Amino acid sequence: MKFKFIDDAKKGFPIYRLCSVLSVSESGYFAWRGRPAGSRQNRDMILLAHIRSQFKTTHET
Repeated sequence: MKFKFIDDAKKGFPIYRLCSVLSVSESGYFAWRGRPAGSRQNRDMILLAHIRSQFKTTHET
C-alpha cells in the first residue's frame, strides 16, 4: 500500500523523500516496481473490470 502511494505521488515529490516519510527503503520501492503482478492481483483486476461493466450497464446504480 505504501509503495502504491509513492508511485502515485512521485510526480509531486522526490521518491527519496516519500520513502523516508513512509519509513520504507528506496530499494524496496524499486524492487516492488519491477515485480510482476501476483495471481491475486490479476484476479482482483478482472473482478473489478466486471464490477465496473455491470455498474455502467445498470446506469450507475
